[in-house]
Amino acid sequence: MPEGHTIHRLAQDHTERFAGRPVRAASPQGRFAESAALLDGRTLESAEAHGKHLFLELGDAWIHIHLGLFGKLGFGPAPAPPASDTVRLRLRNEDHYADLRGPTACALIGEGEKKAVHERLGPDPLRPADDPDRAWARISRSRTTVAALLMDQKVVAGIGNVYRAEVLFRHGIDPYRPGRDLLRAEWDALWADLAALMREGVRNNRIDTVRDEHLPEAMGRPPRVDDHGGEVYVYRRAHLPCHVCGTGIRTADLGARNLFWCPGCQTR
Repeated sequence: MPEGHTIHRLAQDHTERFAGRPVRAASPQGRFAESAALLDGRTLESAEAHGKHLFLELGDAWIHIHLGLFGKLGFGPAPAPPASDTVRLRLRNEDHYADLRGPTACALIGEGEKKAVHERLGPDPLRPADDPDRAWARISRSRTTVAALLMDQKVVAGIGNVYRAEVLFRHGIDPYRPGRDLLRAEWDALWADLAALMREGVRNNRIDTVRDEHLPEAMGRPPRVDDHGGEVYVYRRAHLPCHVCGTGIRTADLGARNLFWCPGCQTR
């Protein structure tokens, strides 16, 4: 599932290609046809993201998109090729088109429904107005592991498996530590680091979490080869040596997702 930086990047991409101009809307697949007909010819006013949710504003309505595990959203230059019958939604203007395939959610909603989505989500490190104190209030009282709390979208929005594993490593925090045992200073540092790492993710359209001194050229090691791209410390590096201490990276199931950590660097 795409992590929050990808959705913020998609909001940015929509803004750059479509904002302030009328768009043609269609649903070649048919599952969004009625709503697409209502939106066809409207101006895209804005695009925004909250966690893993994308919102496109067209007049007095919003398209709410959640890609889920299988959704894809891709862009191309005009003229758009004939759309396949897997395209749930196509937006286009005279210069660009965007095709949405296989999302978990693609719905036309009003302001009230959009507000309800925001209210059930935790603060997002990429939304400047979001308050990390909201997340801290829940984390500091919880017996749940900090690793599980970071993946709970009601606690922190936009964090996925990669950022979860990497930010805990970068701060030497055992993923199994209960949230209530986390220090406030540690939470403040985690939030600031997540915001910085995710901003870089938006800028580069990939996740890089390794500090300069641990990059391949600095360590004389081969670069990472992985379909997720980017240099990481622990994610999907099970049994390989830690870049910092040489201990074998461990993995385990936590909440139906694979957790990765270094037992040498991340201690209780």
